[in-house]
Amino acid sequence: MPSEENTDSLIAWLPGLIFTGGRFERGLALVCDSSGTIVKLARVDELKDEKRINLTNRALLPGMVNSHSHAFQRVLRGRTEYRSLSAPFRGEVPRARSGSSPTLNNDNAGDSFWTWREMMYSAATRLTPADIYDASRMAFLEMALHGITAVGEFHYLHHPDGTPYDDPNLLAKEVIRAAGDVGLRIALLRVAYARAGFQTEPNPRQVRFIESDPEIYLKNLETLIADVTRGTSPTVSEGSSADDKNGALPDIRATAPSTWLGVAPHSVRAVPLEYLRTVITHANQRDLLVHMHVAEQPAEVSGCVEEYGRSPVALLQTEGLLSEQFTAVHAIHVTPKAISSFAQSGAMVCACPTTERNLGDGVVPAEEYFKQDVPICLGTDSHAQIDLLEDARELEYHLRLQKLERAVLSVRSPTVRDGSALNGALPDGRASDTARLLFECATVNGARSIGAPGGTLEPGKAADFFTVALDDPSIAGASLDDLLSSIVFSVSRAAVREVVVSGKPIVSAGRHLIQEEIVERFSELQKRLWS
Repeated sequence: MPSEENTDSLIAWLPGLIFTGGRFERGLALVCDSSGTIVKLARVDELKDEKRINLTNRALLPGMVNSHSHAFQRVLRGRTEYRSLSAPFRGEVPRARSGSSPTLNNDNAGDSFWTWREMMYSAATRLTPADIYDASRMAFLEMALHGITAVGEFHYLHHPDGTPYDDPNLLAKEVIRAAGDVGLRIALLRVAYARAGFQTEPNPRQVRFIESDPEIYLKNLETLIADVTRGTSPTVSEGSSADDKNGALPDIRATAPSTWLGVAPHSVRAVPLEYLRTVITHANQRDLLVHMHVAEQPAEVSGCVEEYGRSPVALLQTEGLLSEQFTAVHAIHVTPKAISSFAQSGAMVCACPTTERNLGDGVVPAEEYFKQDVPICLGTDSHAQIDLLEDARELEYHLRLQKLERAVLSVRSPTVRDGSALNGALPDGRASDTARLLFECATVNGARSIGAPGGTLEPGKAADFFTVALDDPSIAGASLDDLLSSIVFSVSRAAVREVVVSGKPIVSAGRHLIQEEIVERFSELQKRLWS
């Protein structure tokens, strides 16, 4: 960290308000150095020769962290919003015992996650490496425009047809390159996928995902880690994109410093236990993050019980696979005992409410998780919508619909009994506990889940932040005390004006530098893919 006297290389960002210490403050400047690290939050009148960037009528907040993304699924938006015909069910419903009928749990009745998944496969099997790059850039562009500065990419497209590319990590590198071009930090969570499911015939549409041998998976993982660590990739031409199996490899040199790797066993249905043990043990030995889909669907739970005699969470807990490095994605269909297992192990949960409601998955029992101090982060998953603040508010709103009451997640706040709230006052002058809790899910908890260097605005942290326009119609008139509530529950995505990653602007005045090109390329992809 440079000394305060060496001010010629420092940049001071001067917004109207800065969110720090759980509240908005006036008269502060955020000062960062040339490496993109926050040096200090200083009073404006204490600044010396720092280069000043005025952000008039803006509130500045820490960048949000999207903990769970399948970037290629951005191509599906709007393509699945109809009721499909009654096609034969092809999901992993448990086989019937002794000739009886399986319990359906609504998983194969009408349209569901499982029928949506078949439509997702139809797209996944047709995407070239260049297509995946263009789709990923579009998803990441949307994230950047909405104040997201880092993403956990749950990446499971590996092969063209079951035979690896010359570089088995080609598609992962295309995704990494896309994030670098947009300017986002990325945790590439490389997915282990071995089978269609318990006692289920192989599904040819899953061929792009499968690495049936854990040793092959780990070899490819370690090769990708080495390439990212070195910041090099064997390329034929810089910036090129592979369009066929043996095409040119993408250059990841510019993106490597903001890229890191994690391990992602897809789910208990897709990864058998011995494979799961091998992968997670390796991750723990290498101090790598572990993300995994857990208990997203009732059929997954019942299938796990039939195969192992335990639910997914019980299986992970009894096998010693939960830890502080572990994030369980979805974790919807769980018992109180399962929630206690997360609490005891230090594991986190990643909720994806906009996707979960889109697919009819169910509601994350967030109130019960918070009561046991299980942290929740947020993801946009299938990208039916990319707006992490929408995911934050839906975490609360879904519970309101279930319980027919308000402010469900204010589990730590005292009840206001004296009527002062009717005049706009809050207990002890604090901002809404619900809003602060939800914003922490989108920032602090997300940063912890994927190992991102931001999450808060304080010295030593990355200068990753976004601004909102205080005169935007969606939050105009908000006071200092209720501004965070207005942002979390009401802000329009159009209010996001600047987005900065590592001290460098990637969005200015609501526009990204290469926005037009990304949108144009993606529009062409959609025409080719769906016409």
